[in-house]
Amino acid sequence: MSETLLSGETRSEHDLIGDLDIPVEAYWGVHTLRAKNNFNITGTTLAGNPHLIRALARVKQSAARANHELGLLDADRARAIDQACESIAHGSLHDQFILDPIQGGAGTSTNMNANEVIANLALEILGHQKGEYQYLHPNDHVNLSQSTNDAYPTAVNIATHFATQPLLEAMKTLEDSCNAKASEFRTVVKMGRTQLQDAVPMTVGQEFRGWAVTLGEDRARLAESLSLVTEINLGATAIGTGLNAPAGYAEAACRHLRELTGLPLTTSPDLIEATSDVGAFVHLSGVLKRVALKISKICNDLRLLSSGPRAGLNDIHLPAVQSGSSIMPGKVNPVIPEVVNQIAYQVVGHDLTVTMAAEGGQLQLNAFEPVIVHSIGLSLKHLTNGCLTLAKKCIDGITVDEQALRREVENSIGLVTALNPRLGYAASTSVALEALHTGRGVAELVLERGLLSAQDLNELLSPERLANLSD
Repeated sequence: MSETLLSGETRSEHDLIGDLDIPVEAYWGVHTLRAKNNFNITGTTLAGNPHLIRALARVKQSAARANHELGLLDADRARAIDQACESIAHGSLHDQFILDPIQGGAGTSTNMNANEVIANLALEILGHQKGEYQYLHPNDHVNLSQSTNDAYPTAVNIATHFATQPLLEAMKTLEDSCNAKASEFRTVVKMGRTQLQDAVPMTVGQEFRGWAVTLGEDRARLAESLSLVTEINLGATAIGTGLNAPAGYAEAACRHLRELTGLPLTTSPDLIEATSDVGAFVHLSGVLKRVALKISKICNDLRLLSSGPRAGLNDIHLPAVQSGSSIMPGKVNPVIPEVVNQIAYQVVGHDLTVTMAAEGGQLQLNAFEPVIVHSIGLSLKHLTNGCLTLAKKCIDGITVDEQALRREVENSIGLVTALNPRLGYAASTSVALEALHTGRGVAELVLERGLLSAQDLNELLSPERLANLSD
């Protein structure tokens, strides 16, 4: 089912402000149209967040089942609402969620968009026309025992949980790519650097392994943070007191929602706190920022290590994916790490938005949850795409010149660090300075001065030993 709006016919709907003409094909109603006219902010709609639409449908479905179970909703209406929600949860009518995701009202407009679409689809299931709310009403029946202030945050929690799964999978893909390169380059010796200066030898594989480990650690932290969004406030209604929700409703609705989503949802032990607090999203956004910063740092390293190809470090060769310049023939830029850097900068900005929106909440409700949801959703989506792009279009295609890297190690002053335990700091420094000033090799000077035998020197300065290779 989709919105065609081709007939030009309308139906009239009424709210406290007055009457509005609604296209007869539309499943949304007067409240949605008011909000659409008020909030034209991002140029996008709720249809771009299918996780949220599915979650809203599951919340309304759970509420209908609980209300029927408690005797508040008759069997026919409960069945129609249940079927409508099931259809929407499986992808129907998502184009009817026409509102801008950023809106005033703490999500009331989004909640009413869902109520109206579900009500009108349920009316059709019952054999009525859209807008015949005397038979089944968006507020009286679909929104029964609920407020925006518990239905919307609960849906947001569920949507966030499912929206995070693609990022976890994408991070695993990127981690696997780094691990594959770590194995491929396990014995390729290179110079490690601290503060951009030559330090001591390592392997290219060790460098990639370090990136893989940090990605794995942050992937685990992100997964752990999802436990915070499985605590919900459904049943809190307006401010957490449960006004207009019958005894047993919160437990019943949560039970049905667990069954429908498969998530280990629990009702918050203090619904007033849960209704006013958005700390779970502050934490989750902070974890996303941490992920972004880690990946951005990896991209910084990739760009620096691939600099050149003749006047830079040139430790690694990134795959060429497009021409780099409109004026310099043959130039290839590290465009994939660059775009992922920019994704990270956006995520940091989204985190600041979440921080300020959380701080701006007042008294018993945070009115700014829509921008929190939108910001976290963008961070999740962009990071997911960024991880996959970095893995497939960059990491997987990286190559190295093993012999050139080994020559750099053998000619490096950094080898002198290994002599320090045998020669002492002063003698080692003297060798390093002479090698630096004369351009001669460390090994050559040590032998010339008679400081070590050739056999001892070869053992001490073996790049493989210095890089701590076991084989």
